Amino acid sequence: MQQLILGLAIFLGVHSIRIFAEDWRNARRVAMGEMAWKGAYSLLSLIGLVLIVMGYGQARLSPTLLWVSPTWAAHLAALLTLLSFVLLVATYVPGNAIKLRLKHPMILGVKVWALAHLLANGTLADVILFGSFLAWAVLCFRSARRREPAPITGSASPLATALTVAIGLGAWAAFAMWGHAALIGVRPFGMMPAG
Repeated sequence: MQQLILGLAIFLGVHSIRIFAEDWRNARRVAMGEMAWKGAYSLLSLIGLVLIVMGYGQARLSPTLLWVSPTWAAHLAALLTLLSFVLLVATYVPGNAIKLRLKHPMILGVKVWALAHLLANGTLADVILFGSFLAWAVLCFRSARRREPAPITGSASPLATALTVAIGLGAWAAFAMWGHAALIGVRPFGMMPAG
């Protein structure tokens, strides 16, 4: 559990600099140079992510159960993660209506993903992992909304929006059917360990 908490502290800490210390962040970027800043940021993020994955994997070997989620929660989680994938894709497809309307689809996608997993999982490690990401996403979204948003110019393209939804749906289906079991060891549809 300590490894999971350390990983979360590093990963979410790095990703929270703009929330809590934007002036310091900007000064560091200037002092270090853009490439050095991005390199350090990426390295720390990767270290945090590796620790999260290893720590969560270890915690799952001897779970501390806090509650048992009802069966419907897993189905709702699957539906919510579909929305999360579409929001993630909306971050990168130019000209889609989702990004033009919501402005911060990736942060909203993290919120939805974390909430979905909190609904479907009731161990201490799940609460720490997904609760931390949910709290971070709430703070990050509030911070982003307070900052003067960069204007997003142009109008939404129906084709870009349809493409966003199609790619999100395809990525979600691939991950739900194969990727989640391969990487996490759990099949979302059936909730049984991969064999």
